[in-house]
Amino acid sequence: MLKNKKTLLLLAIIVSYTSGYAQNLSLNQILDSVKNSHPVVKMYDNEIRSMDEAAKGARSWMPPQIGVGQFMTPYNTKLWQREGDAPGMGSVMISGEQMFPNKKKLDADEKYMKAMSGVEKEKKNASLNELINDAKQYYFEWIILKKKLLILNENQNILDFMIKSAELRYKNGLDKISAYYKAKAAIGEVKNMQLMFENEIKDRRIRLNALMGRNANISFEIDTTYALSDFSNLVFDSTLFNANRSDLKSIDREISLAYLKQETEKAALKPQFGIRYDNMFGFAGQPLQYTIMGMIKIPMARWSAKMSRANIESLEWKAKSYHSQKEMMVNEYSGMAYGMRNEFDLKKKQLKLYADEIIPALRNNYKTMQLGYEQNTEELFMLYDAWETLNMKQLEYTELLNEALKIQVTLERIIEKY
Repeated sequence: MLKNKKTLLLLAIIVSYTSGYAQNLSLNQILDSVKNSHPVVKMYDNEIRSMDEAAKGARSWMPPQIGVGQFMTPYNTKLWQREGDAPGMGSVMISGEQMFPNKKKLDADEKYMKAMSGVEKEKKNASLNELINDAKQYYFEWIILKKKLLILNENQNILDFMIKSAELRYKNGLDKISAYYKAKAAIGEVKNMQLMFENEIKDRRIRLNALMGRNANISFEIDTTYALSDFSNLVFDSTLFNANRSDLKSIDREISLAYLKQETEKAALKPQFGIRYDNMFGFAGQPLQYTIMGMIKIPMARWSAKMSRANIESLEWKAKSYHSQKEMMVNEYSGMAYGMRNEFDLKKKQLKLYADEIIPALRNNYKTMQLGYEQNTEELFMLYDAWETLNMKQLEYTELLNEALKIQVTLERIIEKY
């Protein structure tokens, strides 16, 4: 009994520990979860399976027709009976009919139906590209928010130091009170911004959970490592986009489908053959009789081929329309990508300037002011001004980084890199 109680206590401790433990996810883990668990993946997989299953029936024949009834039977029922040597009139007929499909039409139908799911596969990949890059965007925004919170925590410590020092100096008559109130107001603003950023982090967590197909309230943390990509060697031309972008591949599949549908329409103009067999059971002494007939459908006749010929012409123009749409999209993607790469390179240069020159210089200026303030050679408002300038530039740096990461995600969305 005591052993069981110890076991239950140990299990309770483990459950309590794991329930309070927040999972730490890397970007790759989140992206893998989006690929495997988002409902849109299952939706497209089911649609693709539906089309593939339908394609299995592409080589079906027309169903046979069977009939039974009376054949050349007089309305006068007395004539059905034998009269002397004369047999009765009329018979019961059993009839069977089967049309044989043209092999070329079956081949064309099969190729067309098997190709239909290919369009959905590319649409699935295009949708995944959007979802994955949305996840990247939320992930990087979360990283930026955490960086801002670190800056705010540092600011809070600095402002606490200023306020306590100012209170002590004011009591001793060594300092003015004006900058003290500015510091008090600033610390309130810092706390307000902390609440805002923490709430925005919750929002990003909810959005990422939704993209991963999980409960929106599952708690987890992220790995804050990131890297700025290098797009300098990429040539944003039709070769790159045709090889990468699923929406362009989907258009290629649509073009192929249009030509395959053309083949089915052309095959529909070819003749179809069939056979019909009738067997008659005669009344009152009539002999067994039969009829066997070969049949042919002639869909290429001028009056019956209008629809198929019109569809063939329509599909030709539809394919040309897809070609034009694809060319338009490639031009649009190329222009967007080159423009964004220029802006991305500018942001990277600005980030380097901030990291290597501006922020270190302002940090040294603040340290100098702090040292002077501690040695009573500088006043509080000078120290506050040095901190305010440093704080502003640090937040500007995080905003620049945020913009650079947004551009990076947009470029990766355009070239469909995931």
